[in-house]
Amino acid sequence: MPDWSDNPFALLTFIAAPAILTNSSSVMTMGTSNRFARSIDRTRALAALVENKRANPDDDLNLYLKLLKTAERRTHMLVRALTCFYLAVGSFAAAALISLIGAAFFMAHLETLRMACMAVALVSGLFGVGGLVSGSTILVFESRMTLKMLMDESEMRERRGIAAAGGSTV
Repeated sequence: MPDWSDNPFALLTFIAAPAILTNSSSVMTMGTSNRFARSIDRTRALAALVENKRANPDDDLNLYLKLLKTAERRTHMLVRALTCFYLAVGSFAAAALISLIGAAFFMAHLETLRMACMAVALVSGLFGVGGLVSGSTILVFESRMTLKMLMDESEMRERRGIAAAGGSTV
């Protein structure tokens, strides 16, 4: 292990990693919050379409019901991703603070407390990484779900266009 006594402030560099990860988790949280807001708007719009179609049923009602159900699942996935990112932000912030406290214990030559801080900071950092990875994984599946919804809607529009053209595929 390196001799930190030459430069005790070198220990503070261990705070940089949690701080950078806190920032990336915050950026993911902001992006996911925007996706969540758009998902809510889309779910409301689909719900209104379903209500309108129920008053005047046609072939598209089943598709709109399927899209609404998918939009609701998408919204729930985004809530889970946000929860993971919030966990990550809090965990990385805690890891940075605990690392700072551990550096103070190092300066005070309190080895037992320094080692305890290192262990707690490591566990906190691992929770943060887990939250970041979990939230990102959820977003991958949510993005695929959104793409599938768009493809279903495009297919419906193509079907309507062909029907409006009298069955011609031109």
